[in-house]
Amino acid sequence: MKKTISIIGGGPTSLLLAAFLDVDKFDITIYEKNKTLGRKFLVAGKGGFNLTHSEPISDLIERYTPSNFLKNSLLSFTNNDFRKWLHDLGIPTYVGSSKRVYPEEHIKPITVLNTILNHLKNKGIHFKYNHVFSVWDTQNNLIINNEITYSDYTVFSLGGGSWKITGSDGAWLKTFEEKGIKTIPFKASNCAFKIDWNSKFIEDNEGIPLKNITISCANKQQKGEAVITRFGLEGNAIYGLSPQIRAQLKLHNKALIYIDFKPTFTLENVASKIKNSNFKNTTQILKKELKLSPSQITLLKTYLSKDSYLNAEIISKYIKKFPLEVNDLSILDEAISTVGGIDINAVDTNFQLHKIPNQFCLGEMLNWDAPTGGYLLQACASNGVFLAKYLNKID
Repeated sequence: MKKTISIIGGGPTSLLLAAFLDVDKFDITIYEKNKTLGRKFLVAGKGGFNLTHSEPISDLIERYTPSNFLKNSLLSFTNNDFRKWLHDLGIPTYVGSSKRVYPEEHIKPITVLNTILNHLKNKGIHFKYNHVFSVWDTQNNLIINNEITYSDYTVFSLGGGSWKITGSDGAWLKTFEEKGIKTIPFKASNCAFKIDWNSKFIEDNEGIPLKNITISCANKQQKGEAVITRFGLEGNAIYGLSPQIRAQLKLHNKALIYIDFKPTFTLENVASKIKNSNFKNTTQILKKELKLSPSQITLLKTYLSKDSYLNAEIISKYIKKFPLEVNDLSILDEAISTVGGIDINAVDTNFQLHKIPNQFCLGEMLNWDAPTGGYLLQACASNGVFLAKYLNKID
């Protein structure tokens, strides 16, 4: 007789888990509180559908915080494995110039989602929509839609605390906390960071990207671009520094970041370009010799004294290490992802809850962090496949 598995939540982690579970061994049901599955999957696709990242798996693992927590999952189902699986389903992918992996250009996110759902339906996976988990009974059975649900194994994949429109609202956190499972409050990640700009500067430069820069915080650097917003800065050059910025905010209520406007030049190169230029006007030198953008030049003009701006040695240092103070994170629901949720020490190496045998937590509801660029989806997929392989081996 088959054993039963209840999967709570219908996001990417759940879909990959169900796809790799042995249907000859298990009767599998996905319970989703919305009318459809994969809503966050589709929302994520609107901003450029990064399925994964193509860098070597050893480098990819190090992108996560903490990296060791997800290592076994990522090795069990690598970025190359993910691409092969999608290809076998009829979803070919390609590597973009950023090394991110996308579906072939004619394939839309809804097509990817429907292909996966059709695969699950053909496997015999059951779907129950508008089904909401609320609490456990005294025997640790689930209460779903006010009725007891019995199953041999339960897998929670309830998402993080952002994108409420998709159903990922983090409302489940209190339920787990009251059960005695250690939780951590949600915080924004891969989000906008608050900077108190000079009023004249932001009036003239709101919405303008700072391209081809490197931003650093603490011991971490991130290349890319960042968009100047009225709130502060956002973009891939700062998203990857979320753990470092949050740590400084927690300790000091502020964080220092540094922008390198010319990461391909050394400090000596920058100073030489300025000192040896045939142009006499500093602004012209920065524009013509160093190819700085108008916004970068305006930043330097705004925040440096006139004497510092005109001093070749001083301005060179600021071009390579321009300081900005971050004062806050954006609100949770505006973040691309969140950290917090179930403390990673509340689960074992197979993601089973220590307090409730045969019940597991996966995906973004666990307290790990990842930058944008396909890393979030890859970790969720790997999480699901890892647990599927573990459950398939149980006698």
